[in-house]
Amino acid sequence: MNLTAESHRIPLSDGNSIPLLGLGTYADPQKTPKGSCLEAVKIAIDAGYRHIDGAFVYFNEHEVGQAIREKIAEGKIKREDIFYCGKLWNTCHPPELVRPTLEKTLKILQLDYVDLYIIELPMAFKALEACKDAGLAKSIGVSNFNRRQLEMIMNKPGLKYKPVSNQVECHPYFTQPKLLEFCRQHDIVIVGYSPLGTSRDESWVNVSSPPLLKDPVLNAIGKKYNKTAAQIALRFNVQRGVVVIPKSFNPQRIRENFQIFDFSLTEKEMQEIEALNKNVRYVELLMWRDHPEYPFNDEY
Repeated sequence: MNLTAESHRIPLSDGNSIPLLGLGTYADPQKTPKGSCLEAVKIAIDAGYRHIDGAFVYFNEHEVGQAIREKIAEGKIKREDIFYCGKLWNTCHPPELVRPTLEKTLKILQLDYVDLYIIELPMAFKALEACKDAGLAKSIGVSNFNRRQLEMIMNKPGLKYKPVSNQVECHPYFTQPKLLEFCRQHDIVIVGYSPLGTSRDESWVNVSSPPLLKDPVLNAIGKKYNKTAAQIALRFNVQRGVVVIPKSFNPQRIRENFQIFDFSLTEKEMQEIEALNKNVRYVELLMWRDHPEYPFNDEY
């Protein structure tokens, strides 16, 4: 896949397209100074990012919206240049909450629509289709769905729109080969969260797993290209057609993470990185493991 920074978008099955690299904006509201997200999004847009990934429950969509509006006012971008993905967390999933939560998101962002809206539970998909019909979301997708849950949606009688994307954890220690292949067959784009591993926050991360960015193979390949292990990990996924949404509020790292379109990994290097797969899931979402739709009990 030959990708330049200008054309780093891939098509979605509904005729829209998604930028391969986005900025993740999750941050613990208790530990993050106000305005951090605002500055990060502005720096990202200046660096060339056009894809921002957020959620109502991150409690910082007002900062994302302000950053987008300021950059539009500066003439740096137009609204249609930006791809904003919002999501409905598990806690808001009765179907009747789907549209009101998306409307709240739009009010906070001060935008007319989101480019992609995703849900985490199959029962809410019909309500999501109604949001697309109403023009509130251009594309609709899912997050953390396993194969069985995707099939449940796609085999639904009266399905109007199939999900264009599935946002899941994906990185060199968790390459998701079977889910990736299944999604490819059904024209569903994988969006990889935690593409660099994660912050080692033990309140929600499995910290017994090895830190990805210390991996000797990633660092050795990075040395060859004068790139960081993070840039190699991102390039690996992008070259497989996986969209990545690394989260950083650090200006230098935001810019560095975007510098992955000026080199390509060889077939041999791609295979070496694929061989690093340990099936290590950093984000296990254990707080939801008793839920009947907890997705991680299945193999994929």
